[in-house]
Amino acid sequence: MAPLTAYEQLRQGLPSRPARWLVTGCAGFIGSHLVETLLALDQTVVGLDNFATGHRRNLDEIRDAVTPAQWRKFLFIEGDIRRPDDCRTACQGVDYVLHQAALGSVPRSLADPLTTNAANIDGFLNMLVAARDAGVRRFVYAASSSTYGDHPALPKVEENIGQLLSPYAVTKRVNELYADVFGRCYGLASIGLRYFNVFGPRQDPEGAYAAVIPRWTRAMLLGEDVLINGDGETSRDFCFVANAVQANLLAATAENPEAVNQVYNIALNERTSLNMLFGLLRDALLEHRPGWRVDAPLYRDFRAGDVRHSQADIAKAARLLGYAPTHRLAEGIRVAMPWYLARLASPAAPVEPDRESSFR
Repeated sequence: MAPLTAYEQLRQGLPSRPARWLVTGCAGFIGSHLVETLLALDQTVVGLDNFATGHRRNLDEIRDAVTPAQWRKFLFIEGDIRRPDDCRTACQGVDYVLHQAALGSVPRSLADPLTTNAANIDGFLNMLVAARDAGVRRFVYAASSSTYGDHPALPKVEENIGQLLSPYAVTKRVNELYADVFGRCYGLASIGLRYFNVFGPRQDPEGAYAAVIPRWTRAMLLGEDVLINGDGETSRDFCFVANAVQANLLAATAENPEAVNQVYNIALNERTSLNMLFGLLRDALLEHRPGWRVDAPLYRDFRAGDVRHSQADIAKAARLLGYAPTHRLAEGIRVAMPWYLARLASPAAPVEPDRESSFR
């Protein structure tokens, strides 16, 4: 019998070590999965969200997924990380902060850099100050693979970054610099997780900056065009949301001093082209709906701010955090597809067909 992984050991032991966790962006995609997992492990969770990109329906799904007793351990605060008072209130008595609240998307930041800066830099600094003043044990935050910019080497290694290609990437790099300084100046223990294209249930398929996997799946279900920027050979390292949840919990509870005040790649160390991704999504959909018509994708110009290829070296996260992905891309798509079929097949809220899918 294989020994338990670090995450399996953590999940077994955590219910006997209850703590108070703050998840910012708790009504969002990744944040809601963190809340659900923590509640299922009998933790007390404070959630902070302003519903700028999150949804109340995600909180409803959490409530339906956990027991009534677990749900009573969830305290929701409707607030904004751009307001220092909201951050201070949310951090009171908290042991661990999982900071997910942000305005994602490269195209969004190019269209509106001021709003992206206010949420991702001003809001981040507010959270750091509040966490420092509250004496939290660990501050774990969502960093981004966009920080690698135009650095050509593959796979991406944490220490080697290039010229940044978007305002969004700048904000995420500034997060890392601020967290490092707060560790040096104030002793705030933090860990940054550079997510590579996280996907899964609850990821919003709608709006101008929808992520590629739910957006394409919804288009296939509704008979709309799947639009690919460029020739389809652009590649990404796609990461199922359960892997991101694992990384957050391991980062928050890591006992190795060398693991703290670091940034880590969170992905698979795999590279999948957009053309390959289209095929995987189509095949997974057809498993549930044999004979469903899925038209070939339409190709258009490359998009400003996008890097050509991305792939993560995850050796550092494996070594210092015990990170071991549980879902590869195809498996994650299979797990997520029933949710997409149940939630995305309604034409009640159509997506404008000329908008662009967003990588994160």
